[in-house]
Amino acid sequence: MIRPRLWVSPIPYGLGRTKPNHYLEIARTVWDNRHDLPYAWRILSRGVCDGCALGVAGFHDWTMDGIHLCTTRLDLLKLNTARALDPAVLADVETLPRNAAGLRSLGRLPYPMLRRRGERGFARVTWDEALDLAAARVRESVPARIAFYLTARGLTNEVYYAAQKVARFLGTNNIDNAARVCHAPSTGALREAIGVAATTCSYRDVLETDLVVLFGADVANAQPVFMKYLYLARKRGTKVVVVNPFREPGLEHYWVPSSLESAVFGTKIADRFYEIHTGGDLAFVRGALKALLEEGGEDKAFVREHTVGLAELRAALAERSLEDLAASAGSSVADLREFARLYRDARSAVLVWSMGVTQHVCGTENVQGIVDLALSRGNVGRPGAGLMPIRGHSGVQGGAEMGAYATALPGGVPVNKATADALGARYGFAVASERGLSAAEMVEAAGRGEIDILWSSGGNFLDTLPDPTSVRSALSRVGLRVHQDIVVSPQMLVEGGDSLLLPAMTRYEQPGGGTETTTERRVVLSPEIPGPRVGEARAEWEIFAELARRSYPERAHLVGLESAERIRAEIGRIVPAYAGIERLERGGDQFQWGGPRLCDGWRFPTPDGRAHFSIAMPAATVAVAPGRFRLSTRRGKQFNSMVWQGRDPLTGAERDALFISAPDAQALGLSEGDPVVVRSEQGEVRARAHLARIRAGNVQMFWPEANALIAGGRRDRISGVPDYNATVELVRV
Repeated sequence: MIRPRLWVSPIPYGLGRTKPNHYLEIARTVWDNRHDLPYAWRILSRGVCDGCALGVAGFHDWTMDGIHLCTTRLDLLKLNTARALDPAVLADVETLPRNAAGLRSLGRLPYPMLRRRGERGFARVTWDEALDLAAARVRESVPARIAFYLTARGLTNEVYYAAQKVARFLGTNNIDNAARVCHAPSTGALREAIGVAATTCSYRDVLETDLVVLFGADVANAQPVFMKYLYLARKRGTKVVVVNPFREPGLEHYWVPSSLESAVFGTKIADRFYEIHTGGDLAFVRGALKALLEEGGEDKAFVREHTVGLAELRAALAERSLEDLAASAGSSVADLREFARLYRDARSAVLVWSMGVTQHVCGTENVQGIVDLALSRGNVGRPGAGLMPIRGHSGVQGGAEMGAYATALPGGVPVNKATADALGARYGFAVASERGLSAAEMVEAAGRGEIDILWSSGGNFLDTLPDPTSVRSALSRVGLRVHQDIVVSPQMLVEGGDSLLLPAMTRYEQPGGGTETTTERRVVLSPEIPGPRVGEARAEWEIFAELARRSYPERAHLVGLESAERIRAEIGRIVPAYAGIERLERGGDQFQWGGPRLCDGWRFPTPDGRAHFSIAMPAATVAVAPGRFRLSTRRGKQFNSMVWQGRDPLTGAERDALFISAPDAQALGLSEGDPVVVRSEQGEVRARAHLARIRAGNVQMFWPEANALIAGGRRDRISGVPDYNATVELVRV
């Protein structure tokens, strides 16, 4: 194992940014948790991180020795130790803060609360009253008009599994989770191409590879622990290449306090940036592959013996010139050839991507292109190589694998009559055989008046989905909205039908503990942490199970889900890859399903045992009209939609920033900080110009502030992930 001294989260800085102070972050965390520091310490030292999906148990992981502590985890800690809010503050919603940060500052939800249609606010009710009301509404409705959504707010596999079983017990497949709006394209494309639907390698492979390519991923912001792996890989000679419209400052330099040189000067991370147009990923990887094939750079033996479809892809590529593909990508022929040579000369490569690739109408095709690039050189199923759809939240990998998904049953099995009948036979009740509604489809159905009950475990559709005005209108038409959460969120305050607030436990409070599945497929047990408990908050799996029992008491004996331990035992029986989860007993106990590498030795679990190339090609180049720009959304100092700071320390930008290149700003007569109206066909947002190293013709804004510019209903046709991009014009104020 590699033995660094003391590892703390790398924090980038550089020209135009304020050098951050990691120790100030620690001091702020101590202040935020001053009311119960011993409990906060137990969470950090014993729990499994509820932040990104890299998986740190206590202060350690399974990739390298040393202490791991990142600012994302420190920011989330104050939610886990927060005290209860005063229920009286919810009596009149007009007096409440209108933003998520202000509502979180009120404290934890301690008791069930109910707001009837037309009432000014919420009143306290008992758990019996709340659950009996929900169960009565279930019986009055029909399965097609009931929907469940789960976010990635520290939810455990046990919660996801219980939720999907209860949804199917009630007769509906209308259950979805945050994985849908992140990596649904990755799941589908990987399963089709290589027979698996998860990261194929381990983090150790990042340390041992010759080349890491980051497509549409800002790991310095979203997965700070991963930066440590890149730091060590670079020291061992690994090259790091970034394909992205914006030259992310955090991927240029970062700061490691344990290294004097790094602490003073920062550390270079990326060897090369390829700045492409927003949406140009597929054209770039297709152009690079075409250049690679023209030079005979493919691994001919691997392709011949272990794949099918390259001949068809080669024929499709022959119809497009490198010049055409470069133009579509926003790149150059020289860059395509350079990338192809760099990729060809690497003995192994790990290809990493995130939402900059997936959140497009062509998200699945984008991922297919990356997979094909890996297959051309056999960069899967061997040491130091792999495909890594890196996860941003600790629950999403397991959430999909537990079956909390509109299009898949436990184990990622697609929904159809045969699979539903098989699962139903094991459960003892019928399971619906039609696919359910995805997250965005649930909201659209609500807008048409087709949803009677919308049950949300965490989540805030007002911030997370495009076109928030339409989302608000849709939520107001639901007969009963149930919000199961630890804090108050803006969507709870939407007027309309009846609203129930159910106080949930955090993962650290749940009896029997809970597991998460990391990006590298490691299933890790986070134990119950002794400490204070908030009001009458309950374990989320317990809430779902009780709903099912009260809805149909004559079938209550079929529900099961009596304890966390029994849920894990059931998961081990129902999901073959998770066999062994029932043996996890102590905090940090873990196993990696599928082993260190999927498809190891180039054995692909596809019907014919081979990996499959696709023929997905980018659409013909469509020029953006003069004066218009390609807009994409980005993250700042935040976790999911929870914004921690108004100023992003990586870029120095405020939340109202419009990231724009210097040439584009000059052409428009804009200087740093100038006000500007950003207008799309959907709506408009006021912003301030922030000059940045971004590909000319492209702009970026923070999410969720830019959601008013994003049209609803636009999504990847295969996976259903929403498109978070737009074409905009800029108007000086």
